[in-house]
Amino acid sequence: MEVFIEPIGRLMNEFSKLPGVGKKTAQRYAYKVISMSEAEARSFADALLNVKRKVRFCRVCGNFTEEEVCDICKSRDKSTICVVKEPKDVIALEKLHEYKGVYHVLHGVIDPMNGVTPNDIRIRELLGRVNEGGVKEVIMATNPDVEGEATAMYIAKLLKPLGVLVTRISRGVPVGSELEYADEVTLSRALSERKQI
Repeated sequence: MEVFIEPIGRLMNEFSKLPGVGKKTAQRYAYKVISMSEAEARSFADALLNVKRKVRFCRVCGNFTEEEVCDICKSRDKSTICVVKEPKDVIALEKLHEYKGVYHVLHGVIDPMNGVTPNDIRIRELLGRVNEGGVKEVIMATNPDVEGEATAMYIAKLLKPLGVLVTRISRGVPVGSELEYADEVTLSRALSERKQI
């Protein structure tokens, strides 16, 4: 006999598909939804559908946007490109209010153990942006783990012949951690103390 009736079990199953959500947390989320008014539940469901319908990737940098090109790409200094793994890393860096250039989101890192090759992430698009001209510096801000470091070094090798300065964020971010979890002071120091690679 099932412990949960089908609608609750199904909702718990859907919540458990989210990163970091185990069975107990999924159960708490399901119970919270049950306790919502129908209007609150409808608002919650509408927010989920709305984000799926409206949010897309910027055709230039790959960050989240509602338009074809994001506001950062439209309005910022294009001579410096900061390369990050995921859109959430853009948000972490933007919280600093210090960086005035544009971004390039790879949507992953080179990870041969999991079958991710350079062709699976947005390296080709980055090279295209640099080849268009006007780019003076590319800041590699991938996570300071094995895959992030390997990706940074691989991209640096491709960019050096193009005559652009390639730098790496400083080691203020602990090895093996992720940018989104770094505190703002550490992240600010890592960005300002970046090194040429």
